[in-house]
Amino acid sequence: MLTDGIALTDHHCHGVVAADLDRPGFERLLGEGQRGSFDSALGLAVRRWCAPVLDLEPHADPERYLARRAELGWRETTTRLLRATGVTRWFLDTGFGGGRAEFAAVADGEVSEIVRLEHLAEQVIAEVGVETTPFEDIETALRGRVRNAVGLKTIVAYRCGLDFPRTDTPPDEVTLERRLTDPATLGWLVGLGARIGGEFGLPLQFHTGFGDTDLRLRHADPLLLTDFLRATADSGTSVVLLHCWPFHRNAAYLAHAFDHVHLDLGLTIPYVGQRAAAVLAETLELAPFGSMLYSSDGYGLPELHYLGAVLWRRGLGRLLDEWIAEDVITSGDAEALVIAIADGNAARIYRNWRPSSAHR
Repeated sequence: MLTDGIALTDHHCHGVVAADLDRPGFERLLGEGQRGSFDSALGLAVRRWCAPVLDLEPHADPERYLARRAELGWRETTTRLLRATGVTRWFLDTGFGGGRAEFAAVADGEVSEIVRLEHLAEQVIAEVGVETTPFEDIETALRGRVRNAVGLKTIVAYRCGLDFPRTDTPPDEVTLERRLTDPATLGWLVGLGARIGGEFGLPLQFHTGFGDTDLRLRHADPLLLTDFLRATADSGTSVVLLHCWPFHRNAAYLAHAFDHVHLDLGLTIPYVGQRAAAVLAETLELAPFGSMLYSSDGYGLPELHYLGAVLWRRGLGRLLDEWIAEDVITSGDAEALVIAIADGNAARIYRNWRPSSAHR
């Protein structure tokens, strides 16, 4: 396949659980709800594709798979799976799932930071208190963090939805219980992220589409960002729509309509398993090839990082083989498309990425 051996930039992922897991603990991470299961497309993919990396036959039954995982231990299992992805650059959302140093210890390639806006704001508010109206402190802290980051991310879809109020003016006060959910504060925070992103050349990532049970899915449709995208079209900010399913066609339209909008399919790919080629085809119906990026959105289980890569390679490879066979695309153009989505588009969009001296 054209996708075999292509180096990947995983432009959005998370850390892994640094502990051995029993079956309930493992299966909880095999789904976005309260209960995951091997009895799913994702579970089948783990048994088919991850098992051989752990020296098992394909389709090993769950108990045998977990026994082998325990025999190897979490560190060896994680190292094998992450290093089998073919990823050479990882952009890690450090606001959920651990930091760069822990991840770099078990992964090949360069690990860079994506700063999660809500996590940073909550840290600042916890330190200075809500009585101080800490908006200047948040901006100062964010400006300090982005100097060593490659991008920003917001989970405003979880907190109040993507139809958040747009404002450059902070509200009169902020409330924080367990987490930040006030729409006015979140709207100001996202606007701040967009402005600082434009200033420093950092893309702003948005969670869109499906997620865990904290999310109201109808509020995570990227079409709700249309006014925001109009307002930021000439700001120098690149917007990246993450995951997108079941709104991947909506996201593709937005990338078609707005030059500064990009998208990936993220955790959609491992979760849909064998249907990855179909979802990729639906997205590429309208999305410009230069707008598409690769990510796994792997979290918790290194199996998710690995499956993101292997199923993306298989899905896109099968789709392009079909296009070549039907004379829709030349082999040369297909190869260029693969390289762009795998790595080239990310290298162009994440302009602040710089390799460390160890990777120069």
